[in-house]
Amino acid sequence: MRLLFVADGRSPTALSWLRHWIETGHQTHLASSFPCDPPPGLASFHILPLAFGGMARLQDKNTTGTTQPGRFIGRFRGLLRPLRYVLGPVSLLPYQMRFRTLVEKIHPDLVHALRIPFEGMLASTTPAGIPLVVSIWGNDMTLHARGSILMARLTHRTLRRADGLIADATRDIRLGHEWGFAPDRPTLVVPGAGGIHFDDIEAALRSGTLPEELPDVPIVVNPRGKRPGSLRQDVFFQSIPLVLEKIPQALFICPQLAGDAESEHWVESLGIQSNTKLWPRLDQAQMWVLFKKARVFVSPSIHDGTPNSLLEAMTCGCFPVVGNIESMQEWIASGVNGLLIDATSPRALANGIITALENPDLCATAKNENARIITERAEYKLCMAMTEAFYQKLGRGDF
Repeated sequence: MRLLFVADGRSPTALSWLRHWIETGHQTHLASSFPCDPPPGLASFHILPLAFGGMARLQDKNTTGTTQPGRFIGRFRGLLRPLRYVLGPVSLLPYQMRFRTLVEKIHPDLVHALRIPFEGMLASTTPAGIPLVVSIWGNDMTLHARGSILMARLTHRTLRRADGLIADATRDIRLGHEWGFAPDRPTLVVPGAGGIHFDDIEAALRSGTLPEELPDVPIVVNPRGKRPGSLRQDVFFQSIPLVLEKIPQALFICPQLAGDAESEHWVESLGIQSNTKLWPRLDQAQMWVLFKKARVFVSPSIHDGTPNSLLEAMTCGCFPVVGNIESMQEWIASGVNGLLIDATSPRALANGIITALENPDLCATAKNENARIITERAEYKLCMAMTEAFYQKLGRGDF
């Protein structure tokens, strides 16, 4: 097939999704919403910096806000988000004609936007007669769609135009219908990155290294960085002293938060410097090694889909303690293969972490159960075979 993807070309999730189509010989084109180097193997590569995506160059890919402008953006990201909800949709207007010209030039068999804001909103201008697939990621429906009147309007337009809908949580298929996706059109639920690459993880665990050697103590990892409106990282940091009261040797590792002023403030003000490490962004192999070494994976989510990091942690045998929201309930049975907690309560989060660290039998049972779940529901080749059949169905107009 001749496929045109609209996605953030920097995103490991998007790159994992593209990997299958490139490796299996499909003619794969990418319109990236952020400036980046072209991934290898593409038939063509184009940059359409949507919603001020060009400003991403101000921040180093491997750290959080190490440059002065990048530090400013990182520190005030939560305050800038409402402004982006208003100006982002307006900023799409100059790119609509460029996108339609690109579509006419490539003449794809199918266009796939890998999230709604703002890639799907742009792709909703795909000419009639060319099938459009839209993916829902994470907070597209539960948070971003409600960000402003324009965000809501463009979310409705995107879902009304879509011929197929892919989500990483069954919840988002239901929400997609509520927001305008036609009930007689096809849907698919698979992980946002396409699934878990078992061979890649096994290779990384054999040879991967971490930025520094870690002591043989209970390690808790919170790898998801700053996601204002989605994660309660303030609650996470406030939970650490409560955990240390019971387990004083516990060590908390936080990739993606090195140099983040707010995180540094929490660590200093709470006096937890000796037990907390704010690390830079890790590459994929390093993250898997960290998951294998850690005992507990933490994600204090109040809005989320199915985080790829959650599935990777489950694969590596790391016990999940996550926010009690609908999408997490699709993967975690609390007390069986993880714990669902109130992500707005430091005490609830601390109790969840303590329970996991003090109950090795629970962690062992969860490890076995999570291995089964990932194999049955999230293996990459299985999920991408389902997606390929989905694409072919849409390409034939069989819906």
